[in-house]
Amino acid sequence: MAFATVDGLRVAYELVGAENDGPLWVITTGGRFTRETPGVAELAAALVADGDRALVWDKPNSGASDVCFAGASEPELHADTLAGLLTHLDLGPAVLAGATVGTRVSLLTAARHPEVAAGLALWWISGGPMGLMLLGNAYYTASITTAWTRDLAAVADLPEWAGTIAANPGNRQRILDTDRAEFLETLQRWITAYAPRSDERVPGLTDAEARAVTAPALIFRGGASDPFHPRATSEAVADLLPNARLVEPPWGDREYLERQAEAATAGSAFTRWPLLAPTLRKWAQEALA
Repeated sequence: MAFATVDGLRVAYELVGAENDGPLWVITTGGRFTRETPGVAELAAALVADGDRALVWDKPNSGASDVCFAGASEPELHADTLAGLLTHLDLGPAVLAGATVGTRVSLLTAARHPEVAAGLALWWISGGPMGLMLLGNAYYTASITTAWTRDLAAVADLPEWAGTIAANPGNRQRILDTDRAEFLETLQRWITAYAPRSDERVPGLTDAEARAVTAPALIFRGGASDPFHPRATSEAVADLLPNARLVEPPWGDREYLERQAEAATAGSAFTRWPLLAPTLRKWAQEALA
């Protein structure tokens, strides 16, 4: 693990593979999951098997990276941080790959900082009224309610911040040092970003902005049974991106639901991500040549 300072934030990352002429892959996880979540390192290893490189990292507010409560939305904060990280490390342009929140971070990075995006590889794209509203509630409701009715010390004690405080103990004090009114204002702005809008298939990225993202994109079709990452959303995003290719995933229709059920005891829904590697590498050879 290494650290870089980007816009005053300490960001944890790991670069896998040797420097060569192959593409650089950036893997961005969903939720507050970290680069150490089972399946992430394994996907990175599978991608670099033929000489490519991969960057895995902890988004701000997750893992060993610093917490930060600023910006129009949390995925925008992540996107700007990722672009800054790649620039700081003199890396890229890169293939921005990710799932769930990682799809939004990757898309927003490509839209806001096209110079760092050689391509996009996306799966489990969140969408639909229920999926988006559930996400906003899962990420922010407990922290907003606790800050409103109690204080930031109680926020720091919430289970959702336990992982990043354990990995980066200074994050507890960073939460405590945040102005309570600003914290509430920021998180209420962030939860609003997940409100479904008719002109945004991806929160924070208008359909018009998505049409302007010209980087080659590989999109794995969502499962018809998955209410959190609906098939219709993956198909709509593939239609919006001018250079997108929509493909079938290397697993069955209920993959996300089954992996989530396993994660309740095994700890990760990402364990089968390495199955994506052959399709990803074949696409990169064709689209990025």
